[in-house]
Amino acid sequence: MNTIHITTPSKNYPVFIGDNVIDELKSVLESLSPSPKNLLIITDENVGYLYLETVQRVIGDAFTHETIQIQAGDDQKSFENYMACQSFALSKELDRTSVVIALGGGMIGDLAGFVAGTYMRGIRFIQIPTTILAHDSAVGGKTGINHHEGKNMIGVFHQPEAVIYSTDFLTSLPASEKRSGFAEVIKHALIADENLYRSLRADVKNIDDLKGDSLQKALIQGIKIKNEIVTQDEKEKGIRAYLNFGHTLGHAIEGELQYKGITHGEAVAIGMLFALSLKEDTEILGQELKMWLRTLGFPSFPKHISASSLVNRMKKDKKAEKGMIQMVLLNGLGKPYLSPFTSESLERKLSSFIEEA
Repeated sequence: MNTIHITTPSKNYPVFIGDNVIDELKSVLESLSPSPKNLLIITDENVGYLYLETVQRVIGDAFTHETIQIQAGDDQKSFENYMACQSFALSKELDRTSVVIALGGGMIGDLAGFVAGTYMRGIRFIQIPTTILAHDSAVGGKTGINHHEGKNMIGVFHQPEAVIYSTDFLTSLPASEKRSGFAEVIKHALIADENLYRSLRADVKNIDDLKGDSLQKALIQGIKIKNEIVTQDEKEKGIRAYLNFGHTLGHAIEGELQYKGITHGEAVAIGMLFALSLKEDTEILGQELKMWLRTLGFPSFPKHISASSLVNRMKKDKKAEKGMIQMVLLNGLGKPYLSPFTSESLERKLSSFIEEA
């Protein structure tokens, strides 16, 4: 088992990562003060089928707990499900000592964290990620739900008490979810660690190479990179925006497709390629990345999406300022920065990118 200590201005907490670390859940709960009166496990139907009984076994009779399961899919990160979870919590008489347990991928973690962050003005929660993607989303305290005008537009910063990352839960992931999560690992390497990027390029020739020690090492490095950034900028007033490399276009693609037919990481991968195409001195890096992503099975640019519709969504991105779209670009591996674009300029560049794709 590996333990990474996350340090932020509002809270410090551990990330336990390794096979079977789910067994740490009971001791984490027992260490909380005040002791929780009851627990609420929020999960989706797919993850619940696979791992809910395991989590319940670990909790045992030590704590009273309730469970709510919602449908799987990022389109379920909705106001309707947020309200359903709040109503369920009230009906089960959760109080301010209670703890929410987020059992699932990024969608569940964001939704459950937002429920916890706003129930009775904020109660505690624990992240139990079940996807590679969630190595990013489970750490750092961003929580929220989607709005039809944009992804993650409604939410709060609310740090968990702990992240329990039992990597044996990742063995059931389909290839598309492995790619989705690996895109975020690649992102961390591109913005912060050239050696990690080169290592990943050398070691991961096929998506099925993501397993065992090599997977765990990549996840640990990704979490450490995020910790370094979040420690300095918990609420995205500065350098935390660099973690959105590839996300401005990626989120727009997801929204245009109504969160169906493409995973978050697959959309972000396209966004990273676009960002790298915006500068001459990163075009070669972008072409190399494009060839690597193709060998790993990442999809190409979705058909029938126009540059104008995507730019309209990008104008509503949380980083947009004074009518300018802020793109995260690179001055080279590990050297991110923010660059403003007018919507007209970005639409021209995106149109060319789509034509070439």
